Amino acid sequence: FSTTDCEACKGQRRWRRLHCARGEAPQHGQSGTLPRFLEEPVDAYIVKSNPIKLRCQARPALQIFFKCNGEWVHQSQHVSQEHTDLGTGLKIREVMINVSRQQVEDFHGPEDYWCLCVAWSHLGTSKSRKASVRIAYLRKNFEQDPQGTEVPLNGMIVLHCRPPEGVPVAEVEWLKNDEPLNTDTASDTRGDHNLIISNARLSDSGNYTCAASNIVAKRRSATATVVVFVNGGWSSWTDWSPCNVRCGRGVQKRSRTCTNPAPLNGGAFCEGMSVQKSTCNTLCPDRKLLHDVKPQGVDNSTDVALYSGLAAGVVMVVLLIIAVTLYRRSQSEYGVDVIDSSALTANPLLINSSMQPDLTVSRTYTSPMCFQDSIDKELMAERSLLNPLPDLKVKVPHVQSHFLSGYYVAEMAEYHVMSHPQTFPRGLAPDYRGVAVGTTLGKRNKNVFNPQGSLAPSRPLHKATAVFSHAGGRLVVPNTGISLLVPHGGIAEDTTWEMYMIINQEDSSTLFDDGPEIFLSPAVKYGPPGLDLSCPIALTIAHCGEVTAGNWTVRLKRQMQDNKWEEVASVDEESTSCYCLLEAQRCHVLLEHPGRYALVGEPLNQEAVKRLRLAVFGSPDTSNSLGFTLRVYCVDDTPHAFQEVVLGERSRAGRLLEEPKLMLFKGNTFSLQVSIQDIPQILWSIKPFTTCQEFSFSQVWASNQRPLQCAFSLERYSHSSSQLSCKISVRQVKGEEQILQVYTSVVENEKGAVPFFTQSDCTVTSQTGSRAFKIPLSIRQRISATFDTANAKGKDWQLLAQKLHIDRNLSYFACQESPSSVILSLWEAQHQDSGDLDSLASALEEIGKVQSPTSSTHGCVREEPDSAFTTLG
Repeated sequence: FSTTDCEACKGQRRWRRLHCARGEAPQHGQSGTLPRFLEEPVDAYIVKSNPIKLRCQARPALQIFFKCNGEWVHQSQHVSQEHTDLGTGLKIREVMINVSRQQVEDFHGPEDYWCLCVAWSHLGTSKSRKASVRIAYLRKNFEQDPQGTEVPLNGMIVLHCRPPEGVPVAEVEWLKNDEPLNTDTASDTRGDHNLIISNARLSDSGNYTCAASNIVAKRRSATATVVVFVNGGWSSWTDWSPCNVRCGRGVQKRSRTCTNPAPLNGGAFCEGMSVQKSTCNTLCPDRKLLHDVKPQGVDNSTDVALYSGLAAGVVMVVLLIIAVTLYRRSQSEYGVDVIDSSALTANPLLINSSMQPDLTVSRTYTSPMCFQDSIDKELMAERSLLNPLPDLKVKVPHVQSHFLSGYYVAEMAEYHVMSHPQTFPRGLAPDYRGVAVGTTLGKRNKNVFNPQGSLAPSRPLHKATAVFSHAGGRLVVPNTGISLLVPHGGIAEDTTWEMYMIINQEDSSTLFDDGPEIFLSPAVKYGPPGLDLSCPIALTIAHCGEVTAGNWTVRLKRQMQDNKWEEVASVDEESTSCYCLLEAQRCHVLLEHPGRYALVGEPLNQEAVKRLRLAVFGSPDTSNSLGFTLRVYCVDDTPHAFQEVVLGERSRAGRLLEEPKLMLFKGNTFSLQVSIQDIPQILWSIKPFTTCQEFSFSQVWASNQRPLQCAFSLERYSHSSSQLSCKISVRQVKGEEQILQVYTSVVENEKGAVPFFTQSDCTVTSQTGSRAFKIPLSIRQRISATFDTANAKGKDWQLLAQKLHIDRNLSYFACQESPSSVILSLWEAQHQDSGDLDSLASALEEIGKVQSPTSSTHGCVREEPDSAFTTLG
């Protein structure tokens, strides 16, 4: 025994002798009971330099001493307390000692530092359990950090984690986006601390961290980014589109979108083509050709020789037509063909016509507001406009074929700007206010533009110019929805005019003194100011008003010399100064005086709607290799407004990322909000406080001088993130919402950009002569001669206007020298895109069936430039 052991034994013997000498007997129950521990020392850990306390409590106990590492702890290091259990009367003794860090560090044994308690009673001793004492710690580095991964939807996610070495052993929990992970049935944390998600969902994407902790410290592993991606899948093919030509060989297409499902979180884009194209052949309208001819005495058999011979005959006739056409074109400016004038005198509908018409026919197939630059030369069979007018035949010298009735020769469209030494009558000069520097209009070889023009240098100028003669023609500003038609005969013979059109976008907020009117179209200026025409021109202007619901009052206004705008006419009212034919997306105006015109609208209630065109463009940030900028535009739904956006984006090398969408913006005084949504936050970041941007109502409704835009600046975390997918929400408060879906590659030369949906490369701006018109000159002349004078059956120009559905404001036509010619000019402006003569042919056919006479009288007050009025019967 050690000294301490001896002292403990001696103390016990002395206690016994003392009580025996006094004649005292042991207390009841103590002599036959060994000490029983009520509290035993427990394992403890020393944190930093703080000592730990070990406690023992026993009953009945005369003495309690601690023994550590096999040695008795000195009595002076014990702190003892004693009290009697009131229930049993037995003594309870409690002893406590401190163990310091130094004591543990100085111990060098085969096992951990340990201590136990020894308790004495009258019967004997009892020992407690051993309690180990260790110095606690937790190392800094994880033995294995989790690694980021990308898994497909419904795939398995496995993240490994081995926490740092520590005493006591560290406990592990998983964090997702810095929040404790809710372990549910979808995830499984194994005993080896690995996280397993067997069926990955999109919501499982995030930043995962393995957190280890014990009583000393907490440690966090490196963050592992988990991306659950969705690979794109093709939707079903759409139906094939109609053939893009009305007659002959063309192209049709069908498309599909990568939206079934759409790629998400960097998932692969669909492989393959989104558009398929196929050649198509459209049967030309029935012209009563060879297969319609049934010669007498020949049955309808399948005699190969007969049809071969007839086919050879057709080929010969076609070749002869080509030869005659080329010959006639070399002899005449308009290529007049030979016709049988007896057909006119025999025609009951044209019985009043004594003119020798010109059968030159042209047909121009154009895309909206832009002439095609095709030079294909082929014979096109055109449906005869005169089918309702019987007995018209075509004669070719030495060859007459009754089965060629209804054939016309379609000549190649000629596109040019004529060069003429003198383009204005002497003493007249054009007005070039507002034209940009460097552009020449007016007289040749002179630059008369003012370098300090009213247009901002950064604002693109849309203009067109061409020389027109007695033959008339058409002037177009490409990709703007604006065109001007100069009728045949409007310019005097032996005179040419160089005419121009200039388009500007006006700001409603600065022109109407905070009134309710706003611009619904760009301002269009045509000239020169001294232009002298014998009949009105037809000006076509695109607008952005949703006018079909009747919530607008639309007016045509003209800018005066003091820059104020005065009303010319309301489209809903009768007027003799001009004629307005308002359609859903454009307005055709007959005008007699050059100037600057625009359509304005006054909303009648808050249900008035203005159409907006929404588009999103993107381009890399030139100052940051990881940056990418999205620009969202909200502009008037007119080709001109969107063309300005396209031109601006081309200077920035921007890409159209989604096909532009239409939005109906109500005049309800509520603002427009643009927000970006569903950004892959694990791959991209966005500047704070820019995810939602707002435009006031007046910015959208009344101010259309600049393209309205907002930008979102994004930055990817790594160069390996080359795909961007997100949504752009454009929403009017208490109004409509549109979503622009963006799926694109941010790396140049990779797929993902949507091509511009405009013909921005179209540069052809004019056609002159008969080739600019859909209606052949000879037919136009015959129609005018027939309908300008009423006949006994009431088949006059009023009936013609009625059948062509342009019979409103007939008093305007009544003031014209040739009402039918003006009506046909308006029809030409209406049908400049389709080039379809069917509606005119159908109208003539209906008129030919009319039996009862119709007549009405229209008075006319014609406004002259000097505001003088003349009353005409």
